[in-house]
Amino acid sequence: MSEIILIIGASGQIGNELTQELRTIYGNSNVIASDIKEGSEEMMSSGPFEMMDATDKEGILGIVKKHNVTQVYLLAAMLSVTAEKHPKKAWDLNMNSLLGVLDLAKEKHIKQVFWPSSIAVFGSTTPKDNTPQKTIMEPSTVYGISKLSGEFWCNYYHEKYGVDVRSIRYPGIISWKTKPGGGTTDYAIDIYFKALKEGAYECFLSENTRLPMMYMNDAVAATIQLMQAKHIDVKLRTGYNLGAIDFTPNEMALEIKKHLPDFKISYHPDFRQEIAASWPSSIDDSAARTDWNWQHKFDLSAITTEMLKNIKTESIV
Repeated sequence: MSEIILIIGASGQIGNELTQELRTIYGNSNVIASDIKEGSEEMMSSGPFEMMDATDKEGILGIVKKHNVTQVYLLAAMLSVTAEKHPKKAWDLNMNSLLGVLDLAKEKHIKQVFWPSSIAVFGSTTPKDNTPQKTIMEPSTVYGISKLSGEFWCNYYHEKYGVDVRSIRYPGIISWKTKPGGGTTDYAIDIYFKALKEGAYECFLSENTRLPMMYMNDAVAATIQLMQAKHIDVKLRTGYNLGAIDFTPNEMALEIKKHLPDFKISYHPDFRQEIAASWPSSIDDSAARTDWNWQHKFDLSAITTEMLKNIKTESIV
């Protein structure tokens, strides 16, 4: 039997591209996109779409029954920067949506759940270099607190009720298709648009702030690879560390200068600097590489080439 997949939060940064890739693999009609707002023209025209509130468990159940859904990818969340402005709303969205979907799996309405965690689960007391899979986790942001709590809920539902829930701790994700949605790593996308449009960029992080990052293609591939992995190979039910590369704003600017020699960058760190300073500089993702053979493809040079080429081609500057 083919999987019938529901993506909640499909209009967001990851959801948009994940939806299209899943439709390529499983067939357009077997991947139902949903969000509180409509998605891209490509998403809306290529397969089914349902308007949905991620915290409405009964509404989700209705759509699950309507389409005979077997898998749910729950991507709806309020990200780090926005969550700091609306802490209680962020907690309600991030936690209630997860608990609702986990309950649907517990009640056997769906077979499998994907829920994204984040490097935000770590904090200033966490070892910053090559951050281990299991380590000190004392997040200082609402987003990080909700993601760490969510990881333990996922593990609880797996241990207590046998729910097949899988999760990845995403690093910063870079994509040209969908504008970022209020995260601390947004600079690594904005910089390419500003470089092409204005030839200059003012960065809200300091020049030597090193963070783990990943190109969207790798993030989507890893997500699907984890969901397709054999049950026995998924040994962690909290969240897998996932890394690809790490760099600083200065290193990114130097890479852009290879393509645009006149590009200029300046630095004006704001409140996001404090958030970034609490996160890892690099990630040890050996558990993912060992358990389900995760491998990334894009380094900083390849990402820069892809970003500048695609932004120019699409004329979206």
